[in-house]
Amino acid sequence: MLKGIGASDGIGIGRVLIIAEQSLEYTPKEVTDVDAELARFHDAVDKFCDNTMEQADAIRQSTGDKEAEILEGHIAIIRDPFMGGEIENLIKANQCAEAAVDQICKMFIDMFSATGDDLTMQRAADVRDIRDGIIGILLGVQEVKISDAPAGTVLVVKELTPSMTAGIKKENIVGIVTETGSQTSHSAILARALEIPAVLSVEGAVTGLSTDELVIVDGSKGDVLTAPNQEQIDTYTAKREAFLRERRELESFRGRTTAGADGKEYELFCNIGTPKDATKAMEADGEGVGLFRTEFLFMDRDRLPTEDEQFDAYKQASLILKGKPLIIRTLDIGGDKEIPYLGLAKEENPFMGFRAIRYCLKNRDMFKSQLKAILRASAFGDIRIMFPLITAVEELREGKALVEEAKADLKASGIAFDENIQVGVMTETAASGVIADLLAKEADFFSIGTNDLTGYTMAADRGNSDVSYLYSPLQPSVLRMIKRIIECGTKEGISVGMCGEAAASPMMIPLLISFGLTEFSVSAPSVLKVRKNISKWTKAEADAIADKVMAMTTEAEITAYLESVI
Repeated sequence: MLKGIGASDGIGIGRVLIIAEQSLEYTPKEVTDVDAELARFHDAVDKFCDNTMEQADAIRQSTGDKEAEILEGHIAIIRDPFMGGEIENLIKANQCAEAAVDQICKMFIDMFSATGDDLTMQRAADVRDIRDGIIGILLGVQEVKISDAPAGTVLVVKELTPSMTAGIKKENIVGIVTETGSQTSHSAILARALEIPAVLSVEGAVTGLSTDELVIVDGSKGDVLTAPNQEQIDTYTAKREAFLRERRELESFRGRTTAGADGKEYELFCNIGTPKDATKAMEADGEGVGLFRTEFLFMDRDRLPTEDEQFDAYKQASLILKGKPLIIRTLDIGGDKEIPYLGLAKEENPFMGFRAIRYCLKNRDMFKSQLKAILRASAFGDIRIMFPLITAVEELREGKALVEEAKADLKASGIAFDENIQVGVMTETAASGVIADLLAKEADFFSIGTNDLTGYTMAADRGNSDVSYLYSPLQPSVLRMIKRIIECGTKEGISVGMCGEAAASPMMIPLLISFGLTEFSVSAPSVLKVRKNISKWTKAEADAIADKVMAMTTEAEITAYLESVI
């Protein structure tokens, strides 16, 4: 059996088709005819954009508009004046087009990869797809075509790019296995939209599997069973039928209130990264947005966004939500993100350095511009402000003071805003957990960011394979931290939500109900499943589970117990 990340639920049983990675090797050379090389680059970009638009149209027909926007975003990236201008500058400095495209794309790949934020890191995969596409055109390499794959095919590839996905005929592909990718990568998003089971980040899949061998892909658990016997085939065939029945049942939870089996109600929100994502949240039947990441407004450009540009984005998202809550996280950026126009210094340990609220409080004009934009947008809906990476009460106080300054400026200019806008804290560090009792006295709400909270509490980078075994929200220390944060917020009468991946985990849900969580914020595709999972539990039942879990001493013991009872 091969193990990976379950990125698209379901069971696929079929025969392997390995898609070999094409060689994009080139020999850098100095060009003498700059104009001709620029024309060559522009022709390649035009052809890339034409091809990509055809692919987007194919995805639009097979899945829908929102998935097509992923590929249309590739066109926007390469057509961006900043990226194109930097490539042209290198060509004007006598570099060949291949080397210029490679170098500038690598700069963006490194910038996005360094963020540690899954939604931002997936942009690195997009840029890699763009780079490979344009360099392939420059070299005359033929594109990978998978549209001719026969029925019952399990695609196996090092990286499934959005451009490859456009060629998939979903009636023929029963499973996808890749060596790279995560649950939030665009390949995973497209696999889920196509409803094809997918297991990503399977080490050695391309070399370890053979074309035409029979495999079973369990996209829910992240397993790839090789050489299955008849008993396993029968077992997984039954599991596949049960999964398809459950998928149909999930639709019955659309339009329902999110409530436990005892009738206790909860808020079920979505996490988004752009105003357009607010539409996806509504389509998924989300009850609001628990985390609006604002970093995209500051990236892919050569200057700070203006107050008006930010206002338009926040207002657009709020209007799409039609009065439902919109929690906007202020800029979470810093030394780990190579945004040229910010002039950030390199740091040896950027994730513990000058970032997020720390950066914003030292760049008050920029921060105040964002706060004023959020406040202006608050006149159009239920908008709330959330500060990231708070580790001391002073940071919360200084941030709130700046909100008051921004209010005074708007008031002096006669601009409307919500006078009673809530200001909350994203509790994502061990420090914020330890002083949660103090923060709860001065914050209007908490939102637990379990991804970073787990990493900071366990001192473990989930991207480091040597320590990733420690990275789990079911670690006793992390569970105690989560429980403390919720209890401190509840004691002070403020709402406590969770916007990390753990909010959607079936094993975490009864624990969170027991601890007293009031709001779950998850990815749009997870909404109906989380609503169903919440509906299974009464508070009393959840308490019984939590009492046993909190008496256990290891993550392995906790995981085994929860798997046995969920």
